[in-house]
Amino acid sequence: MPTRTIAGKTVTVNDDGFMTNPGEWSKEIAAELAKEEGLPVLTDAHWKVIEYCRQDATATGKAPTLRQITNGAGVSTKDMFALFPKGPAKKVARVSGLGKPEGCV
Repeated sequence: MPTRTIAGKTVTVNDDGFMTNPGEWSKEIAAELAKEEGLPVLTDAHWKVIEYCRQDATATGKAPTLRQITNGAGVSTKDMFALFPKGPAKKVARVSGLGKPEGCV
C-alpha cells in the first residue's frame, strides 16, 4: 500500500488517495484533506457530518452513502452539496479518513 504524509503524519492510502486505516486519522489530517478538496475551513456543520460518518463507519465497517448521511446526520441533500460541493459523499469520506463509499464513481 502506498503511503503519504498529511499534516506531518505518514498514513497509508489506496490508489484513489483514500486513507485505508481510519485509526490513523486525526482532526489535523481532516483539515489538510479538506483544503485539498477545496474546503479551506471546516465549520461546525462540516464536523457534524464528519463525526457522523466516522461513527457510522465504525459500526458498519464502510463509509456511509449520501442517503445514509442525510438520514442519519439530519442534513439535507441540498446542504450536503453546499458543505461538500461536487460529490459530497466521496468528499466527506475522504476528509473523514474513510474509504470511498459504495456506489461512488
